[in-house]
Amino acid sequence: MLNLSVGTDPADEEIEVTPPLLPPDPPASSDLPGTAARGLSLRYQLSLRYQRVDVFTDEPFGGNPLAVFLDADSLDTASMQRIAREMNLSESTFVLAPSTEGRAQGCEFRVRIFTPRVELPMAGHPTLGTAFVLAREKRLVSERTLLEEGVGPVPVALDRSCDDGGVRIEMEQPAPCFGPELESGSVESGSGFLEALARALGLSPQDLHPDWRPRVVSCGVPFLIVPLRCLDAAERARPLTSEAFTQLIGEDAHAVVAFTLETRARDADVHARVFAPKVGVSEDPATGSACGPLGAYILESGILGGHGELRARVEQGIEMGRPSRIEVHVERSPGPEPSWRVRVAGQCVYMGHGLLEIPR
Repeated sequence: MLNLSVGTDPADEEIEVTPPLLPPDPPASSDLPGTAARGLSLRYQLSLRYQRVDVFTDEPFGGNPLAVFLDADSLDTASMQRIAREMNLSESTFVLAPSTEGRAQGCEFRVRIFTPRVELPMAGHPTLGTAFVLAREKRLVSERTLLEEGVGPVPVALDRSCDDGGVRIEMEQPAPCFGPELESGSVESGSGFLEALARALGLSPQDLHPDWRPRVVSCGVPFLIVPLRCLDAAERARPLTSEAFTQLIGEDAHAVVAFTLETRARDADVHARVFAPKVGVSEDPATGSACGPLGAYILESGILGGHGELRARVEQGIEMGRPSRIEVHVERSPGPEPSWRVRVAGQCVYMGHGLLEIPR
């Protein structure tokens, strides 16, 4: 197990001050008893403990890393964003007591999710990783819970019966919303969108799948789903720049999901890569909030058949050296106005804990 604790400055050990989270403006050091006489320059600190987990993997150093800050009720939004930027992971989460509305809906905790740049209304690996930490800390009442996120209550279930002794965690996502299939026009406007999109990904138009078209799909967070012809094209793809993403996609999607049905692992069904420069993440090694829409896209398009149900294993993060495995289960009822159920699952590995000390 890794110990990610940050050491304290020995010069600070003579006087110990333990302030509450985000205390009021601290007094000057000269106002503290005894400090002036001893000639000390006291640093007033905010100390925050966090847990580190790897999500969507059963092995250390795989999947998507996550920092989870428990008992974060006294932190304001600006502080959470600054801390997430300091952690510099795809996402960091902050666990609070549920709001009045969330408590009335049965939520045990409220979870706020931040990339280094923005707050997200919902995300996959942060939800699973946070539930894993809460279960490990014995804070969940049962193996099924509701977490309050920006999209509302998110159902989460834990399964401790894995063959390898691990814990499988599943989250349910909102029903999918489908945008139009994109041909020659872009999400915003203009022509030659497919050609420009291929170039932005470092590919040629021939690398895009000839029969399936890009489409924006959302299960709480919108993603532009881009089907590719083969595994070679997926491996050659490069992250979009922020400028290219803004010009091609604008505000209509959170990130790009490039996928193919050719995989490296024999027991995988889909190979995916996710590029999210809009939120400060060049490439993400495991994206549960993208795999729900991806599964809905595949089922809606009839790509893997399924007759109203899709079960798929998505491999992701391989090109980044952080192989991930995400289970996707999508169900759709028949009829002109079908009902949907979208679930995403995976395992987590505990990597350690740390102490973030913030000078005031």
